[in-house]
Amino acid sequence: MSQVILLNADYTFLNIVDWKRAIKLDVLGKVEVLEYGSRLVRNAERTYKKYVPKIMKLVKFVETIYRNKVPFSKRNVMVRDDYRCVYCGKKPKKATIDHIVPRSKGGKSSFLNCVTSCKQCNDKKADQALDRSGMYLTRQPYAPSVMEFIQNRVRKLGIEKKIKDFLGICN
Repeated sequence: MSQVILLNADYTFLNIVDWKRAIKLDVLGKVEVLEYGSRLVRNAERTYKKYVPKIMKLVKFVETIYRNKVPFSKRNVMVRDDYRCVYCGKKPKKATIDHIVPRSKGGKSSFLNCVTSCKQCNDKKADQALDRSGMYLTRQPYAPSVMEFIQNRVRKLGIEKKIKDFLGICN
């Protein structure tokens, strides 16, 4: 599963797209590839033989309205918690979302009330408030910033140093 960094025409970060979308943008001529990865893509129908891009920038500048907060979703809660159960600290194969204050007790679905949990801990806590369940959080939930999410994704892709070198940001 290759992911590609998409920069705006002025080299500012825009998004991370999957490799299929990156190939499509490249074929349509909407991007300039700045660095290729090691994965080769072949197509039997056409003579498209190229490496999947790692970093690319748009040919035309796109004005964006920058989000000042990360949208709430189950996936974003799991990314924030690094897919680890906040009760036992394990990294389960199938993580679930647990509401600290259960929805049946008036709890809302938000970053401050939802945490990543393994199935065993989620079943153990069940429909109880945290203090009545006898369970404890290993870390407090919080609403992550957009920049924190971008840095986390870049770190996961393992190309943090390449981006810093490319943009001339050396520590």
